[in-house]
Amino acid sequence: MAKKVCAIFFDLGGVIARTEFQAPRARLAERLNLEYEDLVRLVFESETSRTASIGGLSADEHWAAVAHKLKRPASEAKAIRDEFFAGDVVDHRLVEFIRSLRPRFKTGLISNAWDDLREWLLREKIADAFDRIVISAEVGVTKPKAEIYLLALKQLEVSPSEAVFVDDFIENVEGARAVGMSAIHFQEPGQAIAQLKKLLKN
Repeated sequence: MAKKVCAIFFDLGGVIARTEFQAPRARLAERLNLEYEDLVRLVFESETSRTASIGGLSADEHWAAVAHKLKRPASEAKAIRDEFFAGDVVDHRLVEFIRSLRPRFKTGLISNAWDDLREWLLREKIADAFDRIVISAEVGVTKPKAEIYLLALKQLEVSPSEAVFVDDFIENVEGARAVGMSAIHFQEPGQAIAQLKKLLKN
């Protein structure tokens, strides 16, 4: 018989914080004479992004490298970063739902992110929604590798069969399932919350 769910883990980007308004990023791409998708790839899929995601570079160093590749001075890096993320919105309804799960359930965050995420979570006043926060840059491993899920489970002192993970990337959902967790592929908040509530009833 399956164990009762004791802990729910969430991804951040694409789930709790989402790019709801593409216009600022599109304007930035246009100003830089780039296609929107090429700009997104440069920020999230470049070598420096991957290195920063496992703590090999700071977020500031990554953005300086982005500015360099765009043939812009390093002094413009912060402005480029701010404009790139200007259309991103925190889903406060989802954050309140996560808060409502406690103390009946433990809650956690598992995010592939750079070293500035924890500070951002505190600034946005959403860090308190989670019992534990696992950030790839701090632990040196990214989803969908098994180690990051196992580390998060250990921090909340639960077994894989007692945990659920919510993520918008199917490979990360599959990574969680591969270690024995239940997982929900996030497509939009209503769908994810409904699936989670159904799972938690069992």
